[in-house]
Amino acid sequence: MKITPLDVGNHRFPKKFRGYDRREVDIFLEMVSQEMEELIQENQYLAEEMKKRTQQLNELKEKEHLLQESMLTAQKMSDDMKDNMLKEAQVVVAQAELEAEQIINKGRQRLVQIQDDIMDLKAERTRLREELRSVLRTYTSLLEAGEEKEKDEDEEGIESTLRVMPTVSNK
Repeated sequence: MKITPLDVGNHRFPKKFRGYDRREVDIFLEMVSQEMEELIQENQYLAEEMKKRTQQLNELKEKEHLLQESMLTAQKMSDDMKDNMLKEAQVVVAQAELEAEQIINKGRQRLVQIQDDIMDLKAERTRLREELRSVLRTYTSLLEAGEEKEKDEDEEGIESTLRVMPTVSNK
């Protein structure tokens, strides 16, 4: 059975002959009652404080749990982003390599085309030189033939003039 401060304050002892000093007992009981009252109040206060602290602790544990979950989620997202960025970088590098290979192939094709064009131009130059030589030979032949003809004509003209002309000594 629990004794309350009220029980202590209201408790009356039976009177006996030559017993305790009643006034002293009452003062003592009053002091015990007050002390018990203070202890009970302190106990209630501490119980309330403990309840509050327990509630705060539970809230903090819940927040800690949420924070841990958030951190795990953030870490997962960070890892996923890194993986995605790495994959994107690999795709970009692969595309750049492909484009570089295409550019190199186009450059090689262009080089082959230019070399073919140079060969064609050299062949054309050689053909044109031969044609020019042929034309020059033809003109040279014509010139020589024309000079010979002129020479022959000149000789014939002189001879015919000589034939037509009377001799000066005969007259």
